[in-house]
Amino acid sequence: MTQPTMTQHTLTEFVSNLADYDPNALPVAQAQRIVQDFVQPIQGIETVTIWQALDRVLAADVISPINVPAHDNSAMDGFAFQGADLLSDAATTLAVVGTVYAGRAFDGLVGRGECVRIMTGAVMPAGCDTVVPQEFTQQATETAVVVPKGVVRIGDNRRLQGEDLMEGKPALTQGRILRPADLGLLASLGISQIMVRRRLRVAFFSTGDELRSLGDDLDPGCIYDSNRYTLFGMLTRLGCELVDMGVVKDDPASLEAALRSACANADAIITSGGVSVGAADYTKQIMAQLGDVNFWKIGMRPGRPMAFGTITSHGKSSYLFGLPGNPVAVMVTFYFFARDALLRMMGAQNTALPLLRVTSQTDIRKKPGRTEYQRGILSADADGSPLVHITGSQGSGVLRSMSEANCMVVLRHDQGHVHAGELVDVVVFDGLL
Repeated sequence: MTQPTMTQHTLTEFVSNLADYDPNALPVAQAQRIVQDFVQPIQGIETVTIWQALDRVLAADVISPINVPAHDNSAMDGFAFQGADLLSDAATTLAVVGTVYAGRAFDGLVGRGECVRIMTGAVMPAGCDTVVPQEFTQQATETAVVVPKGVVRIGDNRRLQGEDLMEGKPALTQGRILRPADLGLLASLGISQIMVRRRLRVAFFSTGDELRSLGDDLDPGCIYDSNRYTLFGMLTRLGCELVDMGVVKDDPASLEAALRSACANADAIITSGGVSVGAADYTKQIMAQLGDVNFWKIGMRPGRPMAFGTITSHGKSSYLFGLPGNPVAVMVTFYFFARDALLRMMGAQNTALPLLRVTSQTDIRKKPGRTEYQRGILSADADGSPLVHITGSQGSGVLRSMSEANCMVVLRHDQGHVHAGELVDVVVFDGLL
């Protein structure tokens, strides 16, 4: 569905220009750069209502058609007046000459020594530039109010015209993934429809004769396929259009047919299993025959083996992400390699996962020379300072510990053992998993 459009027309040509490229000992950072630089955004734009726009990617800047707010208005319930009336050395007494409600203009005049009772959001009367909150006043009656010395300064509690957004200025920029607050912002501008990128179509399947789908009998030596379900969840969270191709048997004809079908129907293909050292040779052979695929041994744990490149069939191309077969390795390689690439294909900007610096509660064993992603549980001490400790077994097949974790501890390539009390980087799962 997608044809790479780069100066380097193939991945092989692309990596050939990289210094110190070694597919058998590839640092995480270099692998991430290769994937991110090679993939290209898909084409296709559609118009949707803001009811349909949540988590979609903006296809063009949204220019504000109005000022927000449209007029200077009050940020508080209180009394509006001319700030120049404030006395510096004593309380200020003001005469109340009217009331201003939100949605109604004040037609009268507010002179020196006068004020109006005003509600939050109401338009500031001409000449008024300051609002004193009602709870800060004294001796308030229908006709007069006292403003104590020092409770407000000139200009306090006034929202200026265009303070949130100026007419003609960008309100939201191209490539933004629309969140709930963005929908409210669009509505505040009177915008009911918006241009977004079309949804990315992703085909995914698991490989292995030992795998069974839910509902199948579990024969001796067989296991239920879990990877498709975690991939389903992760891809759904990204807002992809999914093509679930089930479990593909370990034979050349089935694998080739699955890859060709996926290529015909999707922009990207994600497989799990079949790319490790012990995998059947024909898996890699068929992937290579159908396109331009690199097979990597990445300096990381878990998730060392990974395939990346393009598959072509009948003139159509799709990006391929061949992930390991172990359940945790699938999730780690997806989040730290495939995720950013898929978001780039969607046209999304600023997609890097935020990192927090957190104190480790325990020692963490780590060898320099590889990046490690360890499952952690984030908590807080009595003072509210964040802490993290590692879950139980960190084996790549222990999906239970991934389910128990609420964050991933990221241990850098050159980093060694971590001692309790030292700071570590963590990626929080909330909103991600």
